[in-house]
Amino acid sequence: MAAESVLISEVGPRDGLQNCKGIMPTAAKQAWIAALAAAGLKEIEVGSFVSPKLLPQMADTGEVTRAALDLEGLTVAVLVPNLKGAQLAVDAGVHKITLPLSVSETHSLRNLRRTHDQVIDEAKAITAMLAELPAEKRPHFEGSLSTAFGCTLEGAVPEATILRCAERLVEAGCHEVGISDTTGYGDPKSVKALIRSVRGAVGDDMVTGVHLHNTRGLGLANALAAYEEGIDTFDSSLGGLGGCPTAPGASGNIVTEDLVFMFEAMGVSTGVDIDALMKTREQVAAVLPDEELYGFTPRAGLPLGFAAANVAA
Repeated sequence: MAAESVLISEVGPRDGLQNCKGIMPTAAKQAWIAALAAAGLKEIEVGSFVSPKLLPQMADTGEVTRAALDLEGLTVAVLVPNLKGAQLAVDAGVHKITLPLSVSETHSLRNLRRTHDQVIDEAKAITAMLAELPAEKRPHFEGSLSTAFGCTLEGAVPEATILRCAERLVEAGCHEVGISDTTGYGDPKSVKALIRSVRGAVGDDMVTGVHLHNTRGLGLANALAAYEEGIDTFDSSLGGLGGCPTAPGASGNIVTEDLVFMFEAMGVSTGVDIDALMKTREQVAAVLPDEELYGFTPRAGLPLGFAAANVAA
């Protein structure tokens, strides 16, 4: 059943910036995250604990994380590639960690330099590490099925492989399994079908979020399809920044401004002040002048008389 409200998880400070040519200064990242939180975003992926040699844009994730933790009511999320990254995330005090498992093993080797078995071993090690922590200090642990709708390096991935990866993540101790269209290959029909299949394998409660790209212009259509299947958590990026550095041509996260407008126009509350959200776009544009920002809503403006669902409520 479709929800009356949804959670928009902003991934721009991580997935957006990792694909940018320039490096946003730490203070600018912190100001951006604070502005997003003030606009009503309740969950923000603030960075990733990866080697700064691989992604220099993420070198200050620890500092950015600690500042974000001072923002009241914000769930601070990060991406981690392995146990070492998860330990750094725990030391920083994050609320949520995501470990990506590319169902395309070719992409997994390119992205994490690990086979499926090796990623699952990392997931098990992370679970064991978290189990030793006091309950109140354990972050939520998500395993993400990356390249779930196809891979630019390998092509289509058999559904049996996808479902087995999902099952193995759960068996390894992940608290939930996310579905990620890393390459923008998904369409509304395939999104609905895969959500049903993965839920059939691991349980409805284990699949609540999706990470969709707008590479071929189907991002919002796919988000709506996922919503109709009962998904209530959606990743998106301000201005559509981002993509995947290790999946050639996989540009374009869903634009947060457009996603919020779609849901609010439908009467589905996001809790986000869309006017305040669009003002944060100006901050990003000023700091990253060479990056193109996408989105129809910021350019067209809100319709005359528009009343957001969260305001009306």
